[in-house]
Amino acid sequence: MELVYTGKTKNVFALDNGNYLLKFKDDCTGKDGVFDPGENSVGLTIEGVGDVNLRMSIYFFEKIKAAGIKTHYVNADLENTTMEVLPAKVFGKGLEVICRHKAVGSFYKRYSDYIELGADLPAYVEMTFKNDAKGDPLVTKDGIVTLGVMTEKQYDDIKEMTKKITQIVADDLLEKGLVLYDIKFEFGYDKNGDVMLIDEIASGNMRVYKDGEYIDPMTLSELFFKEK
Repeated sequence: MELVYTGKTKNVFALDNGNYLLKFKDDCTGKDGVFDPGENSVGLTIEGVGDVNLRMSIYFFEKIKAAGIKTHYVNADLENTTMEVLPAKVFGKGLEVICRHKAVGSFYKRYSDYIELGADLPAYVEMTFKNDAKGDPLVTKDGIVTLGVMTEKQYDDIKEMTKKITQIVADDLLEKGLVLYDIKFEFGYDKNGDVMLIDEIASGNMRVYKDGEYIDPMTLSELFFKEK
């Protein structure tokens, strides 16, 4: 295997069959030794984090695949904490797609003049460019198409897929007494330009509440598998 990319929480290797292997690590983003999925640098190492992130990703990727939604997931090896994925190109220099069921976080900060904290949202989808220096700027559909980052069809496909995937995750969490407020995804496209869900689906990518209280990602992972 050839190491092609060293990430904060995963390393990427090229396989002989043309696919890629993601190696999940126990490194976590954070600051001053405190876990924070919103931070842009590795702040600590927590034993077992890679394993639970992989397990949750496998669980949801298989559910999403069963729903007929295209993803990069091929298979996984829990013993080695790895996941084999299809090759995919990212949009531009990287794009995050957020789906919001409740008005919290940066959405509420931007629009608090018009909406109450925690108000329901109709599966609101927004996209941001991955750029730490510029604070991951928000971008509109017109902006994305004008800049040549993706086509209108790709944008519409991503928006529709995002809503469906978010509902799958939200329904599953609700069965465990957990409420999904928002979640972020990454998408890529194959050699034909077809959109697919990529990266991972782990607790650090979602904001979840139980009985009105925010559940931090580590506790969420524990609750998720405890209830299964």
